[in-house]
Amino acid sequence: MFLSVFDMFKVGIGPSSSHTMGPMVAAARFLQQMRAAPFTFAGVRASLHGSLAFTGVGHATDRATILGLAGFEPASYDADKAAAALEDIAARKRVTPEGLPELRFDPSRDLVFDYDRTLPGHANGMILMATDAQGDVILSQVYYSIGGGFVMTEEELAAGKATDEGAPVPYPFKSASEMLDMARRSGKSIGAMKRANEIARNGEANLRAGTARIWQVMSDCIDRGLSTEGTLPGGLYVKRRAKAIHDALVAERGLNLTPPHVINDWMSAYAMAVNEENAAGGQVVTAPTNGAAGVVPAVLRYYLDHVPGASSAHVEDFLLTAAAIGGLVKYNASISGAEAGCQAEVGSASAMAAAGLCAVMGGTPAQVENAAEIALEHHLGMTCDPVKGLVQVPCIERNGLGAIKAVSAASLALRGDGTHLVPLDACIETMRQTGADMSEKYKETSLGGLAVNVPNC
Repeated sequence: MFLSVFDMFKVGIGPSSSHTMGPMVAAARFLQQMRAAPFTFAGVRASLHGSLAFTGVGHATDRATILGLAGFEPASYDADKAAAALEDIAARKRVTPEGLPELRFDPSRDLVFDYDRTLPGHANGMILMATDAQGDVILSQVYYSIGGGFVMTEEELAAGKATDEGAPVPYPFKSASEMLDMARRSGKSIGAMKRANEIARNGEANLRAGTARIWQVMSDCIDRGLSTEGTLPGGLYVKRRAKAIHDALVAERGLNLTPPHVINDWMSAYAMAVNEENAAGGQVVTAPTNGAAGVVPAVLRYYLDHVPGASSAHVEDFLLTAAAIGGLVKYNASISGAEAGCQAEVGSASAMAAAGLCAVMGGTPAQVENAAEIALEHHLGMTCDPVKGLVQVPCIERNGLGAIKAVSAASLALRGDGTHLVPLDACIETMRQTGADMSEKYKETSLGGLAVNVPNC
């Protein structure tokens, strides 16, 4: 099992990796399928199902699908070009993706939110269709957005877990117990094993440049959020708070009366800054998802700016260690809120951040595994119930608390010797089972919890 650090950390756009990035990626894949097909196409259509239908408008799924069919992709997304394209499509009822003829596409007619039919493979399902001159469907494909920007076709999902057909890697662990056993036998840290795997696949230069870019995008996102005021879009009129909190913290610096727990406010401000940017549709990094994008960068910024002796030379090790833990969660359970609730998103992110912090503060592999387990264990059962289907309430503050839990988990693990009662593998399996048992109304459908007990205006 190999999931690259660049699978877990992907540059994209808000507000949702599964509901915004995923549909855009699916549309890009469908355009590629159309380009390779021997047919003459005249139009395209799309239908959204399950969670993509119920919370699609709040997550900009419609916008993402339209832009994806027009040729936009998350990694190269340009907000100004996208706005112009949407205006043009609304006026002309046409999309013009590169390498294909101009295609009929009327968003009001050809993009359907199907609330009645949930596709069998996953809660986030969509069908993309291409039509001929008469309007008959001559090519179609079912896609599932399975969390974190990952997309699988109906056939890929039916074949089982994604197979890894790349070059062999030196440390192919697929469970935490295998990871720890390999660390003991090799004498390497988790980050070092992950680094060796990445280099075997993509080369050292690509790894260094890629992780540097990931952290730069994360850090820039924090800075934008800390300097931006206003009200978030979507109709809840949620005010951005990260800037005001940060300004107050800066003003209090050096005062002897500041209580120690104020460090929690710094972490919350960093995390909330990211998720306010995400809610506004800005550029973020999946970590492992958009809804949980603030936890890992907040903890990494906390380490760099507040921990004595911290060094930017350790950023890569932090990200590699975090990605190793995230890969285990994704492979053995889920990182999708629509599949397992927010325990799969903020819970996974907190475990990843705890592991990364523990590693760069000198933790052994056993302590790193312990830190990840502590953080994940105390998110078990957390539901995903966004008010009005927006990635705002409770999502933004929840990232702050996820960061605080991650730091506490790493600190507790560093106080021990790595031995503990509940293995990380058992915790991940418990999360999977809990997600399977969880009512669908608590899994990103906005049909239960806070979503129905808080006024949507």
